[in-house]
Amino acid sequence: MDVARIETLFRENFTLSGDLGASLSVWRDGREVISLAGGWRDRERTLPWTADAPVLVWSATKGPAAACVLHAMQARALTPDTRVADVWPEFAAHGKGAITIGQTLSHQSGVPALDRVANVLDHAEVARAIAEQAPLWEPGTAVGYGPRLFGFLLDELVRRIAGRTLGEYWRTEFAEPLALDFWIGVPEDFVEKVAPIFPPKTAPPKDRFYTAFVTPGSLTLRAFGSPMGLKSVAEMNAPAGRRASLPGFGGIGTAAALAKFYAMPAAGGSLDGRTFFTAQTLAWMQRTLVQGDDLVLLTDTAFSAGFMRDPVSPAGKKLRAMFGPSLSAFGHPGAGGSHAFADPEHRIAFAYVINQMEPGVLPGPKALRLVEAIYG
Repeated sequence: MDVARIETLFRENFTLSGDLGASLSVWRDGREVISLAGGWRDRERTLPWTADAPVLVWSATKGPAAACVLHAMQARALTPDTRVADVWPEFAAHGKGAITIGQTLSHQSGVPALDRVANVLDHAEVARAIAEQAPLWEPGTAVGYGPRLFGFLLDELVRRIAGRTLGEYWRTEFAEPLALDFWIGVPEDFVEKVAPIFPPKTAPPKDRFYTAFVTPGSLTLRAFGSPMGLKSVAEMNAPAGRRASLPGFGGIGTAAALAKFYAMPAAGGSLDGRTFFTAQTLAWMQRTLVQGDDLVLLTDTAFSAGFMRDPVSPAGKKLRAMFGPSLSAFGHPGAGGSHAFADPEHRIAFAYVINQMEPGVLPGPKALRLVEAIYG
């Protein structure tokens, strides 16, 4: 691992690529080996950014959220083949009775969007709407990313399996035991300590995804608008957005916390003297359940039970290297530039968090250069 090269690339993300505030944390064998932070918390450049600055990471929240579901399943001896309706009977309505937890965790359920309006701040209302929703394709026959609704599916699964909200489960089963500064729903006394995040300064590319993103009636637009509310950066920076428990896109924390979380599965499921996952559960994280042309993201995606994976060719060669060279790696990026993953083969964990977003829902060059340098 060329630490000097990584430090140079990290600095260049500010001088050449427009970073405002950012942190990088890399762990190997359960220990942090790189911790970098720099820049500013504000656009006026009056408040220095530090490694302990917590910030919104958007969909990078999905990794910790998926871990909560898998941990709760493990405790109840459930598997990805367990039907969702076995723990959430109302979900069986409108042809959803055979959908498995594995299909739900890998975005194959056909429920990335709602036909009816539901308020993002009312979990019970959203859960009822999900139960009443008919699949938008035959479950198990396609992949379609759920940018927002996915978190509500996972939250309701944890509530049904473990009797707690996903945010509470994360806090008691992971954040507190591992001393992680990462929240799915920030406590009231911490709201003002969160670093604000800023929208992209540049226009998005005119590609298939962004064309669909602004096309009325498209599945892409519907998925990114379901459920209703908290769609703007300003709303997510407001106290209500920070307090909201949003397992799909509302996690707030530091790079060190995200990387330490992933260091645990990267090291075999144990960290800080405690075992969190069995070998079987770790295998679910690493085994791709679906790969294909994503009906929402409109690019090739691959997912395991809750985590994003790099798609591979029929010959087994990676078509994308968001998570480094290893075929065992898994994680989840966040819109705008944050990124985190585990690599069990090399026992490495990585997290990069930023406050100045750039266009894109997958990792951009800034994060990918850092990932490449870790293995260089």
